[in-house]
Amino acid sequence: MRLYCDYGSTPSSTRMASVRYSFAEAMELESPLQLPGVVNAYAAMTAERLGFNAAYVSGSGVATASYGLPDLGVTSLADVLVDVRRIASACSLPILVDCDTGWGTALGIERTVREMEHAGAAAIHIEDQDVNKRCGHLEGKRVVDTAEMCDRLAVARSVRSRDDFMIVARTDALGTDGIDATLDRVSAYVTAGADAIFAEAVTKLEQYTQFATAAGVPILANITEFGQTPLWTIDELRDVGVSMVLYPLSAFRAMSKATELVYSEIKDRGTQRGVVHQMETRDELYDRIGYAHAQAKVDAILERNR
Repeated sequence: MRLYCDYGSTPSSTRMASVRYSFAEAMELESPLQLPGVVNAYAAMTAERLGFNAAYVSGSGVATASYGLPDLGVTSLADVLVDVRRIASACSLPILVDCDTGWGTALGIERTVREMEHAGAAAIHIEDQDVNKRCGHLEGKRVVDTAEMCDRLAVARSVRSRDDFMIVARTDALGTDGIDATLDRVSAYVTAGADAIFAEAVTKLEQYTQFATAAGVPILANITEFGQTPLWTIDELRDVGVSMVLYPLSAFRAMSKATELVYSEIKDRGTQRGVVHQMETRDELYDRIGYAHAQAKVDAILERNR
């Protein structure tokens, strides 16, 4: 059940109170559960308004959109928490957060889980890359041994305060060790406490069926653009047993291209007239953030105090 509190917004931009859907509940609403990547609070509000049942905070999105840095393990737990808090305060969607390798040893992972729960995340994923990580769709990745990753997962599961806080195990071993070794890892990760499996850089659709069979828990597919994984449809992914689908940077890539277009138009032509028709209008923006309702509340408060 979702509970809301009114911070002066209209129903189209309702703020989160203390309870939101768990990921398990969200997966009951649609299969596979679609997770759009949201790089800021307004993007999360837009995702909720358009009917998505969950959202995703990408580590690459935080690094690039919030800090202008490459996704090479440069951003910290504190950096990601800033975005998670803002996003969780602006929508009621359950949020899956990219937690890289967990940021540290056992005590570091313990802190990660507790801080993410407190910030409003509903789920996190931790990966089996070396701490000197890199994008999962690029060459040169290195994975830790299975036992080390199992330790990461066991710690994360043991310190969570809610059973419905989902721990997703991401594995990057497919590109380094092959399918058979990765299937062995998947089984071990579930035994260690993973609630779901995220196999990165999958290149063959039927491999998801293999992961689902080996894991016996929900499988997440990362359908990111310009990577190694084809842009399979939701129907294709459903047919091979996928339970969740990420679109981590789809909107951000479009935003970035639109930003470049508008800035170029202004710089080259000295006016934005040629691109105004592509912009969200003032009325649309104000409606979506509940501007009129908030202003009415302010006016009422001022009137009472006169």
